[in-house]
Amino acid sequence: MGNPGLILVIGASGKTGRAVSRALAARGVSVREGRRPDLDLETGHGVAEALDGVDAVYHLAPNMHPDEVSIAHRVATAALDAGVPRFVFHSVLHPDDSTMPHHWRKHLAEQRIRQLLPTSTIVRPAAYHENLLPAALEGRLTVPYSIDSPFTNVALDDVGEAAAVVLTEAGHEGADYDLVGPEVLSVRDMARIATEVLGREVTAETKRVRDWVDGPGAGLTEQVRDDLLAMFASYDKAGLVGESDDLARLLGRPATTWAGVLEKSR
Repeated sequence: MGNPGLILVIGASGKTGRAVSRALAARGVSVREGRRPDLDLETGHGVAEALDGVDAVYHLAPNMHPDEVSIAHRVATAALDAGVPRFVFHSVLHPDDSTMPHHWRKHLAEQRIRQLLPTSTIVRPAAYHENLLPAALEGRLTVPYSIDSPFTNVALDDVGEAAAVVLTEAGHEGADYDLVGPEVLSVRDMARIATEVLGREVTAETKRVRDWVDGPGAGLTEQVRDDLLAMFASYDKAGLVGESDDLARLLGRPATTWAGVLEKSR
């Protein structure tokens, strides 16, 4: 398969989907957005129509969706039936970590997709630098877990560019890629670097979990809130660290640092 002419990006309206779509557009590839009104991933309605005539699929399920495995089954089955030659699944770093339910659902979705589409490609990004960027620009990083836990956060645009590579270039069939940043940093480290790059003080502190539950978590569904609380507990113990040069190899350049993301935002 050569350079695809049309790629379906399921989840194109979210921040990751937009990053993937931008990277594809930069390569001159047409994108069909996979969150149209006539597409219902929960029932499968409209999935076959969305796949009609596409050369590749980037499947990104709604964040922390409780039915992620069934959604993956529906989309992968439809892709198989349609004869779509290339399928890429957006998973997460350490999907087999059962202490985090949304990671484990990614693990089960990976298994289901690979059963149906053995040549599918799986990308497993770490947490995004951009998740903490707005708070850094405001001068205060506040998180509901230890500010000394280690992370190998990754730049969102790097993930989008890597996704575009595996969607449009040959040689990635059946591969798994851990997409991690080039440095191990704690939130405390990130605040220090932000202070240096931005030229103004950026602080770091741990928010009490109870305050998070009563604040940002109050408007979430019980399932999403519980998933996030499990994630915070895991982060509190061990952070989220990966060791891989997959991202740099896919990009053909070093992955973007936290300082680089900050510089770009100025």
